[in-house]
Amino acid sequence: MPTSAEWLEVRAHLLEHRHALALAAVAEYPDVPRVAGTPLLTSPDWMPAGPIPLADLSLELKASTALPEVPASVLPDGFGSYSEAMAALAAPSVFQNRGTYRLLGFTGRHLTFGLGSYFDGVDVGEACAHEYAARDLGRIGALPARSAVGDPCDPRRRPVNVAISTLTLRHDEISGEATFFLHWRDPKRVGHAGGMFQVLPVGVFQGSSEADFSLWHCMIREFAEEMLGVEEIHDADYAAWPFAQRLTEAARVFYLGTGVDPLTFATDMLTVAVIEASRFDELFGDLVSHNEEGQVLRGLPFTAGNVERFARHEPTQAAGAALLALAWQHREELLRT
Repeated sequence: MPTSAEWLEVRAHLLEHRHALALAAVAEYPDVPRVAGTPLLTSPDWMPAGPIPLADLSLELKASTALPEVPASVLPDGFGSYSEAMAALAAPSVFQNRGTYRLLGFTGRHLTFGLGSYFDGVDVGEACAHEYAARDLGRIGALPARSAVGDPCDPRRRPVNVAISTLTLRHDEISGEATFFLHWRDPKRVGHAGGMFQVLPVGVFQGSSEADFSLWHCMIREFAEEMLGVEEIHDADYAAWPFAQRLTEAARVFYLGTGVDPLTFATDMLTVAVIEASRFDELFGDLVSHNEEGQVLRGLPFTAGNVERFARHEPTQAAGAALLALAWQHREELLRT
């Protein structure tokens, strides 16, 4: 086992080179399909032929199933899990072990979930990323944890916490032009994908209460928190919440697919929310420039040049790159009024 100091050296290398390591990690999966030519890995069952309304997806909650054990090969002396080591040695400012919905299966438009926790994903995915960074530094030769996981798109092999990544498009129906928003994730504040760009908003699929099992409700909370700077919402009455009602009326929301980051195994549902310009301005007139997780880039023109820039050249998280590329492919359908 490495010492705490050695572990921190590898952790620093991982944080500094996440994007390059993710691009390299794609080579570990030559037989796994990728989304729109980006590093994001996927399963054919997860990718529809085109955008489908989010409401057409059905959800089922079942008991979580047992998973194979993944060897903890990169833990420093004295720690029993990667999340425990992070909390003690390198905790970002946002690092809480909240309950999540864990993906168990995905067939057609039907998703099955069980209950899990945020640290379940950290203990496997972030540990495998750390292991990969250690090999990149020449500290180890084999990747036993990554090998134990096998196909990262198989939810029977690891705990799959799903994030809902949303590309928000402000659409001017008169001019036909659209703008979008990105998030630069501050590595001092977040435990995943620090120093990288991502679409906005994004949030791990979890409920604000035990009865709150809804993709859209989770997205509403993230819109309020990440774009308006509202404090984290732990309980909400959506029927009585004016913002939730107005956003539900204004947004046309589509599902484009699901994919897995090749480095960390972070799994994202790729969605697009299209909001007419005047209604967007009513809802988000107080759009923040910074939130608890980083900086908000506002009003980027949705053009081929910007899509190419952030999907192919800038250090953009794999899910964000894939979502931008997919949305551009389907822009006519998405922006049709």
